[in-house]
Amino acid sequence: MHSSIGIGRRSGTLLAALALLAAAPACDQASTSQTSPQQPNQAALPAVVVSQPLARDIIDWDEYTGRFDAVETVEVRARVSGYLTGVHFTDGQTVSQGDLLFVIDPRPFERTLEQAKAELEQASTKAQNASLDVVRGKPLVERRIMSEKAFDDRENLLREAEAAVKVAQARVKTAELELSFTRMTSPIAGRISRTLVTAGNWVSAGGTSNSTLLTTIVRHDPIYIYFDVNENNFIKYRRLAGGGVASGAAEVGAPVEIALPDERGFPHRARLDFLDNRLDQATATLRARAVLKNPAGLFSPGLFARVRVTGSAPFAAALLPDEAIGTDQTNKFVYVVGEDGSVTRRNVKLGSLYENLRVVREGVNPTDWVIVRGLQRARPGIKVAPKRETITLSQAAPANADAKAQE
Repeated sequence: MHSSIGIGRRSGTLLAALALLAAAPACDQASTSQTSPQQPNQAALPAVVVSQPLARDIIDWDEYTGRFDAVETVEVRARVSGYLTGVHFTDGQTVSQGDLLFVIDPRPFERTLEQAKAELEQASTKAQNASLDVVRGKPLVERRIMSEKAFDDRENLLREAEAAVKVAQARVKTAELELSFTRMTSPIAGRISRTLVTAGNWVSAGGTSNSTLLTTIVRHDPIYIYFDVNENNFIKYRRLAGGGVASGAAEVGAPVEIALPDERGFPHRARLDFLDNRLDQATATLRARAVLKNPAGLFSPGLFARVRVTGSAPFAAALLPDEAIGTDQTNKFVYVVGEDGSVTRRNVKLGSLYENLRVVREGVNPTDWVIVRGLQRARPGIKVAPKRETITLSQAAPANADAKAQE
């Protein structure tokens, strides 16, 4: 009895297992049929953004490093020697022409002037007496009471006295001039430096090697900026000017643009007003100078700045953001996407920056669709999923203009 019950149980278990095995393939098939429509037939294409180059008529600019210098610079030195008694300005202030700067003790020069005036009066008195002697002697000579020799001596004494008067007058003028030199005024309007000699010290007059330097004055408005043009660029400017193209560094009066080290773009305008008459043989450069207004005193002599001048005739250029430019060890390149989405590589020749976009001189056409974002996801020969956008002049970040050096 127990044996038949055990056999029955084993048979039931076996039948249940066989039923489960039979149902499993059907379940797998149903599961496969449900999930297969959700799987893609191929891998997703890389997404990139493409744009056509922006076409503009532009000119090339050549950039240089310049240094500001004052239009007028004066070294204030004493014209007479003496003890300094007064300093009448504050270090670094702006002065006008004629402002009093220093005073030297005038008393010795006042005494010299008084003495010269006294000597003039003495010489004038002698000249008057000699003149009276000549007047009195004329009738005596006519009456032959006085010899002609004696009369000639009187006339000679008169001429000597008149000459002595002129000498005395010159001494008075010299004494007056030296007395005026004790009050030193500003010969130009500008900004004055610090005083190098304080009151109570002896100052010496004379040449620049012997005289005492008291201070300096520079004129800030307008102001010069000097820069050096290399030989090749100078030849280029001359050829452009010969061909009728206005060049920035070929003729006086050409426009020059200036930017300080912390400025973006070139916001300041100047005019070329000087070109040296020969190139420096040591550096093969030509010294050029531009002049610009400086009413706010932003520019100071000795300050460095970036200078640029026109370096080409106007030409049609293709513009791309720097993010679209790839580089390897030897070449610059871009990726161009065809109508079927395939990627090809184009080597390009680059120019300068224009409104934060890079000038592409050779390698692309205005109708090409160039990858401008997602460059790292593209390779020549593969296909991509392009999204088309239009380039604008403000697309590139302004910081790129400062970070990218001009090619």
